[in-house]
Amino acid sequence: MSIQRYGSPQRGGLPFSRAAGADGWLYVSGQVPRDSDGEMVAGTMGKQALVTLNNLQQVLESAGYTLDQVVRVGVWLDDPRDFAEFNRVYAKFFSTEHAPARVTVQARMMSDLKVEVDCIAYRQPGKQAERQATS
Repeated sequence: MSIQRYGSPQRGGLPFSRAAGADGWLYVSGQVPRDSDGEMVAGTMGKQALVTLNNLQQVLESAGYTLDQVVRVGVWLDDPRDFAEFNRVYAKFFSTEHAPARVTVQARMMSDLKVEVDCIAYRQPGKQAERQATS
């Protein structure tokens, strides 16, 4: 078994990968609302959730996975009253047909973060992502 690591953090030189995979499993580190320059995106839960979930999707795709291959999602909300607004954005990424298992908890966030999301995805070892195979 070999372990593959995908991407390093955009800022700060912290010792972790954006994702790591082995034997078909991919573990995506917590994604937060950072723009392409690594700057924190301020604003509403809806805006931060959209940026965060786009970042999550980009990490998955960089490793050759799709959202349909996500098995579990972990969500941390700074304020549980943002749950409904987060779900409105989340539903644009994960359909009920391919809904992964999910846990959502309240957590005190750093700075002005409202949300952080991680996930675990799976595909049969040696298989490419559907999207890549058809491209």
